[in-house]
Amino acid sequence: MSVSGSDKSVRRRVITPTSDPHNTDPLLRQRNSHLYEQNKPNGCERAFVEYNKIKWFWAPAFFGFWLLLYVAISIPACHHLPRPLTIKDEAKYPDRFIAERAENNLRQLVALGPRVVGSKENEMGAVKVLSGSVQKIRSGLGSANDIEVDVQVASGSYVHWSMINMYQSIQNIVVKVSPKNTNSTTYLLVNSHYDSVPGGPGAGDDGSMVATMMETLRVLAQSKTALKHPVVFLFNGAEENPLQASHAFITQHKWAKNCKALINLDSAGNGGREILFQSGPNHPWLMKSYRRAIKHPYASTMAEEMFQNNFIPSDTDFRIFRDHGSVPGLDMAYQYNGYVYHTRFDRAEIFPRGSFQNTGDNLLALVREIANSQELEDTSKYSEGHTVYFDVMGWFLVFYTETEGIILNVIVSLVAIGTCLYAFKLMAYNSGLKLEKLLKRVLHTFAVQLFGLMFAVAITLFLGWFMDLVHLPMSWFTHSWLILGLYFSTFLFGLAIVPAMYFHYTKEDKLPIGQRVQLLLHCHCLFLAFSTLVLTICGVRSVFVLMLSCLFYTMGLIINLATKLHSKDVAWVIPHIVCFVPPFVFFAYFSHGFFLTFIPMFGRFGENVNPDLVVAVFSIAVGLLTCGFIVPVLHLFRKSKTIICALLAITLVCVIIAITPMGFPYRPETSVQRFSVLHAKRTFHDADNKIRRQESGYFIMPQDRRTYAVKHDVINMTLAQKIGADCQKEMMCGLPLYNQRWHKTRQNTLWIPASEPLLGTVPAIKVISKKQVSPNKIRFELQLSGPDHMALFIQPLNGAVMKDWSFHQAPLRLNFQPPYFIYFSWGVNGDPLNFWLQLEKTNGDFKTPLFELGVGGHWTHHKEMLTPDFTKFLNSFPKYVDATPWPASYETWIY
Repeated sequence: MSVSGSDKSVRRRVITPTSDPHNTDPLLRQRNSHLYEQNKPNGCERAFVEYNKIKWFWAPAFFGFWLLLYVAISIPACHHLPRPLTIKDEAKYPDRFIAERAENNLRQLVALGPRVVGSKENEMGAVKVLSGSVQKIRSGLGSANDIEVDVQVASGSYVHWSMINMYQSIQNIVVKVSPKNTNSTTYLLVNSHYDSVPGGPGAGDDGSMVATMMETLRVLAQSKTALKHPVVFLFNGAEENPLQASHAFITQHKWAKNCKALINLDSAGNGGREILFQSGPNHPWLMKSYRRAIKHPYASTMAEEMFQNNFIPSDTDFRIFRDHGSVPGLDMAYQYNGYVYHTRFDRAEIFPRGSFQNTGDNLLALVREIANSQELEDTSKYSEGHTVYFDVMGWFLVFYTETEGIILNVIVSLVAIGTCLYAFKLMAYNSGLKLEKLLKRVLHTFAVQLFGLMFAVAITLFLGWFMDLVHLPMSWFTHSWLILGLYFSTFLFGLAIVPAMYFHYTKEDKLPIGQRVQLLLHCHCLFLAFSTLVLTICGVRSVFVLMLSCLFYTMGLIINLATKLHSKDVAWVIPHIVCFVPPFVFFAYFSHGFFLTFIPMFGRFGENVNPDLVVAVFSIAVGLLTCGFIVPVLHLFRKSKTIICALLAITLVCVIIAITPMGFPYRPETSVQRFSVLHAKRTFHDADNKIRRQESGYFIMPQDRRTYAVKHDVINMTLAQKIGADCQKEMMCGLPLYNQRWHKTRQNTLWIPASEPLLGTVPAIKVISKKQVSPNKIRFELQLSGPDHMALFIQPLNGAVMKDWSFHQAPLRLNFQPPYFIYFSWGVNGDPLNFWLQLEKTNGDFKTPLFELGVGGHWTHHKEMLTPDFTKFLNSFPKYVDATPWPASYETWIY
């Protein structure tokens, strides 16, 4: 009987090599006992490693290590402020910015109270205070420079978003510091605004920057060193209207045409470090000047791209100087403690003196640098494209051009991809696998990584949706650390659990777990590298953060390959962790400042936005950036699935905390809920000029998602109804809308019937003349008089078309959809506004109504006009609410 060598029924025993001595064949174990003695773990390894995995009880230390870096390095760097100089230090530092003087400037200005355009506090008080400070500086003028002062009173208009922004007799205080006997016609412009929102003292926004400018002006004026070019300090008196005074200066002032560069100073908070969040555009030399001069850098390209894509519900004068004057510049603002921004708690007492020193040192050095620069003489020669910039921990600034950024992104991405491919080749060689089989595992691992990412995104977004569904949004508003437990833990759990299950169900794989975790990390690097290339092609400059992740991971991988640690089960983790410490610290610093800015903003994002969903998205992005190369290391621990599930347990604990009073978003004075509350009277006329409807009530504009939080506290709040029904039958919902932002969110406003408000001189429309100028055109000349803040709404009727008017032509030229919105305010001169309208009707029938005209009046700074009923209503709001009140009227006529 013969046996064929190819008989498939013969069983063969295949011995697979393994690095675990407990799983080795006993005969081989005896034969190779001397090898095990050579590779026997040393004392250090025995303390950390068991069966080629890290002992499970080191997991808390692993998490604690990264948390310690965040708390001990990243957070302090984000909040660091220099030691403020006092007046006593002035003798020692005669040419330095003195924080105490700036603080005194601020207190003097804020003592006036809210400074609203048209109020005595703004048009008389603030002008007097600031002019007096300038005169005092002039009296101590040094021998090197001269000072000229001009108080500008201007009228004009422009289109802001989709409304006409019209102003009359608003004021600017303009101061020019020039070297003596200069013939230079090239100026540097420095701008901030001294007006404030209704009801707000405006210490942070923007009294702090005005005070900083005034102290900078003093140091320059008294300096013994002459500037090369003059510097114009614009203290503008109408920014909150919005942005009117900057438009008046750049389009009408005698010095405007000579201003070739700009430093704009604003605030969306109260203190902290000022962040540079807009540069240029297309003038890299400004960033070079910033890098050379700045003492305490804080800048971000990502902040610039987010701001310019309307992620931030604010605007600055930078837009006006850029769009209406083509002036390149730098835009800087405070963002710390945005909880008090535009509230009555924006006080001078809480503004840190160190913030004055930080901004003052930077501004003084930057003004000197740019005013003495060669580029200022002809800025058009240096218009060379966008830039990429970011500071590192506030220590230094990294800056390069967009072109250099593209080259850097591509090189780093290709090197990362090449290094990972080389690592795959070595892994195949060392493991005895064919390269094709290893690449197959790479594809499987890449798919697992992507699925894990998608799962993590899905459950994080689901939690954001769920928290809003069960009426628990913004539970992190006061205690921001809850975001770590609610959304970061959820995301990290999702990112880790899918690969953990994959490793569990494929544990018979020939590759040891250390090699498989490396595969997972390499796949994550490839994902980031390809993402970097795609986003670079799309022109996203902020992609530098992904490039940095790839760069430092690749550095660690090269070290592992060079030292052959990559073939070890656990030892390769040490270079990996060491190389990721710098980017983690930077990303944590960067992200902390990001959340520090955005969390307070959710208190004014409006009712339409689910804030938890947005925070979930932010947490996904930041979690992937900071922990994308950390989470896979968890699979090296024993009991890894238990460790990963502990992250989900943290989420559940934080959800429970969100239900308790600790999760209630608001606190009195420090983190308030915002409402705008108008005591309004509405009057509607028919075509015969008879009143068809008239009512009074409280018009409430919620600023965040939790309107219902005050439902059982405020008088008659249970009677509040959304105005949506009126939006179907009345122009502009029949409301006295204050500005463009109110216009956008008007359908979410509330109305509560109430007694009549006390009003001043109500807006009045007078028809001066009505004349048919052609068979199918008719012209109306009208006159508007009333308070210093009014809104006009114009809706053509019955087929009539607005063909021409005396207002800005852009809405007609660009075919804006009616009703047209004209925002009108005046400062020192309340003379009536004369205007004309020309309408066209193709059939020439002018017997039917041609247009409806609505006028809103606002008494934004008249506390004496708040009636007892209204005051009682306002006092019924909880202490954690900041309600900004004023009387208002709205009246319509049909012509």
